Amino acid sequence: MEDTAIDYAAVFQALPGMVALLTPELVYADANEEFLRMSGRTREQVVGRYLFDVFPDNPTDPSANGMRNLAASLNRVVRSGERDAMALQRYDVESAQRPGEWEERYWSPVNAPVLGPDGKVVLLIHKVEEVTELIRARERAPGDGTRVMEAELYTRARELQDVNERLREAHAHEREVALALQKAMLPAPHPLGDHRAAVRYQPATDALNVCGDWYDLVGLSGADRIGIAVGDVVGHGLAAAGVMGKLRSALSAASLVADGPAQALDALGLYARSVDGAENTTAVQTCIDWESHTITYSSAGHLPPALLCRDGTVSFLDQATDPPLGARPEHTLRPEATLGFTEGDILVLYTDGLIERRDEDIDLSLARLADALVRHRRSTPESLADALLHDLLPSGRATDDAALVIIRL
Repeated sequence: MEDTAIDYAAVFQALPGMVALLTPELVYADANEEFLRMSGRTREQVVGRYLFDVFPDNPTDPSANGMRNLAASLNRVVRSGERDAMALQRYDVESAQRPGEWEERYWSPVNAPVLGPDGKVVLLIHKVEEVTELIRARERAPGDGTRVMEAELYTRARELQDVNERLREAHAHEREVALALQKAMLPAPHPLGDHRAAVRYQPATDALNVCGDWYDLVGLSGADRIGIAVGDVVGHGLAAAGVMGKLRSALSAASLVADGPAQALDALGLYARSVDGAENTTAVQTCIDWESHTITYSSAGHLPPALLCRDGTVSFLDQATDPPLGARPEHTLRPEATLGFTEGDILVLYTDGLIERRDEDIDLSLARLADALVRHRRSTPESLADALLHDLLPSGRATDDAALVIIRL
């Protein structure tokens, strides 16, 4: 059987439902025949024009909110790159035959992204189903029971969407407050002696999945020693940001007086027992000593730091890993390990949001990190930090927040 080229433009025009294509700026790029027929518009009246110039809200209805709701949905798709299904919307349409006269219409829209090669949204698929007749069925005689039931379901769906919209607004506000708190608690680090680190905090795209990760850098006693830590609190939002701030401060203080990273994490574990929400937090603490050219480290269930050597090899600091805070047996010594480094090596600490993927073995995630480090091994710490975020976060969007610290040794 010979291959037959598919005319996708013809397929689009022949689709049985109402479908339009919009640019990310909400300008019509195309609309199929059914969309034009049901909306009562010609192609010239639609294509190339701004969505809400073609279909504004009914100016005679002060309660009209269809335009606002549709704009919010489409902009969510642009930002997130994810499909957004809207519930029932009343969105009146001006009569094409009688300008100035508005027809009461009800629609059930679905908006979906079309992604380009770089993962960014290049077009929006706007599919709508008119349900005006279902709504009007409620006003008819009760004999048409099925239609009335369908209308009731659509009405309940609209009420649920109103609730969901209020929840979205509340979550968006919480995200803004949590990110402001996170920013205040994770400032850019000041130079520690002759050493300067590159740090990044990448909040999740999801409004809820933010503010559980932290990093910390502190000068330690001795000629030329610093401590670097990263951690990840289970949970998200304002509560996680508050727990994160407490644990970060406690570990920073403990590292100043403890005899090594393991003892500092032991002290943090004791403190975490008194902090609601601190259970199962992961953290890794390192001590870099430039006099002895060694890195001493201990991990509480955290992903292993990576050491990028000058010869292009990558080693993971995974010889001193214990369960997360609150999950290890009492009266046992937390492990601690030491390895040497060569001047010019690069130490990388990070949280799971940078590398982990759903349904993927962690070894594959670590291998992806190692490959990215080798590719960019000649970069400065600042450039390397940007390159890792670009390479490891799919389409530049994080499903979980991520913290990253990079220092050249």
